[in-house]
Amino acid sequence: MEAETTPGTTGAAVRSQSFGTVVLSWRKWWRDAVVGTVDQATVIAKRREDCAMSARYMFMIAMSAGIAVLGLLLSSPAVVIGAMLLSPLMGPIIGLGFAMAIGEFGWLRQSARSLAYGSIIAVLLCALIVFLSPLQTVTSEIAARTRPNLFDLLVALFSALAGAYAMIRGKEGTIVGVAIATALMPPLAVVGFGLATWNWTVFSGALLLYFTNLMTIALTAALMARLYGFRSTLSSRQTQFQNAVIVVAFVGLAVPLGYSLRQIGWEANVSRQIQGEVLDAFDGQARLSQFDINYDAEPIEASATVLTPQLRTDAERVASRGMERIAGRPVNFTITQYQVGTSKSAAEQAQLAAVQAQEQVATARADELAARLALLAGMSEDEVLVDRQRRRAVVRAKPLEGASLAAYADLERRIAVTEPEWRIELIPPVRALPRIEFEEGEPTADGVKAIALTAWTARRLGVPLLLTGPAEDIQRLRDLLAEQGAGDMRTEIRSGRVIAQWDNVASES
Repeated sequence: MEAETTPGTTGAAVRSQSFGTVVLSWRKWWRDAVVGTVDQATVIAKRREDCAMSARYMFMIAMSAGIAVLGLLLSSPAVVIGAMLLSPLMGPIIGLGFAMAIGEFGWLRQSARSLAYGSIIAVLLCALIVFLSPLQTVTSEIAARTRPNLFDLLVALFSALAGAYAMIRGKEGTIVGVAIATALMPPLAVVGFGLATWNWTVFSGALLLYFTNLMTIALTAALMARLYGFRSTLSSRQTQFQNAVIVVAFVGLAVPLGYSLRQIGWEANVSRQIQGEVLDAFDGQARLSQFDINYDAEPIEASATVLTPQLRTDAERVASRGMERIAGRPVNFTITQYQVGTSKSAAEQAQLAAVQAQEQVATARADELAARLALLAGMSEDEVLVDRQRRRAVVRAKPLEGASLAAYADLERRIAVTEPEWRIELIPPVRALPRIEFEEGEPTADGVKAIALTAWTARRLGVPLLLTGPAEDIQRLRDLLAEQGAGDMRTEIRSGRVIAQWDNVASES
């Protein structure tokens, strides 16, 4: 007896068979027309060559890092782009992906080693340049690379797809554009900047951006290599595990970056609403000249400059109430009002006058600080270096009879307390370093103070130290001084007590 079939069942079977035929046909086309045209041996050989740690690789890393950090300090996008074009980091990162795809761990270790050495050289060179540079301000180019978000991951993903395709298909000329998009070197330069200035926020944010680009490019390259049929020496079970690791890595990167993007979006939306709230406190002819807000402070700190035909004494209170409602947090808000005419030209003239007034106040403040430092240090005002952009003032103190190093350090602290927005550096004369007492391998309470004073003096003078004493105490002292940035040190093992002195430098009595 023949089985009965319904029209619906027959239609479903036909559609299923047609779909299977299409899939098989597509897979055959992909295998023959796409994968079959790729010279895998040539591609792998070229990728291996790009991963080798050579003198050329190290030289190009150093040149790219130097150009990148200078472009960041100068806030010049054109110079930063030049560094991206030179950066050879794409080679070992793509090599990581191909090595994962074919399961060759020797190649994987080679790529990781080249990448690690190149990254370390770039960071250290950038840190050295920033440390020696008179410019250490966080510019807009630097700040742009300290808050990575989900969009940065997507940029790296699309760039990696293009880069891996170009390398597999032998169209490597397009790598120039890929290098610009992924920006591997500038984040490393910002890491060096954060290291040189001891700015943890800059250091960690830029490091996360670099790690995001690195992982996204490597993992995407691995997926593209698999897609183009590069054979793996791994077993089926190992391959499945590797695929799972890649997926988990992408998700792990996406979660914190997605949260960061959400936070940035929230801040942008709140800032827009708050600016509207400020203008609502005035009539319709008021204009917002300047608005600054710091969400990291507690409470939130905000300030605004408003050009208005009519001054309002209650504007700050009204706007603050609306801000706290929008932000859902306490807000410390200050407002500066300038009375202007109702015409557009009058408002523009007032805005220019406000900027000029702020510049005059800043100049007067810097001149006043220079005069105070010159008086306290016993020097002329011409010998005081004042950098208004970086909020930094440096003066070399005149040697005073009977004044110890502690007196100079205390003088710097007292000046710094009165100028919290400035970085005050008072360079003392070369004097004998304080005595450092140790007990059972650790400094005493007075020894800790002496070590802090010694490190401060070494940082200000930039003179190397000579440490002598028992081996265990000397090593502990060296570690403590290094933690406080003492700089170059030489040690000599001797019996007796610990002594810190200047290395081949005569001190003043």
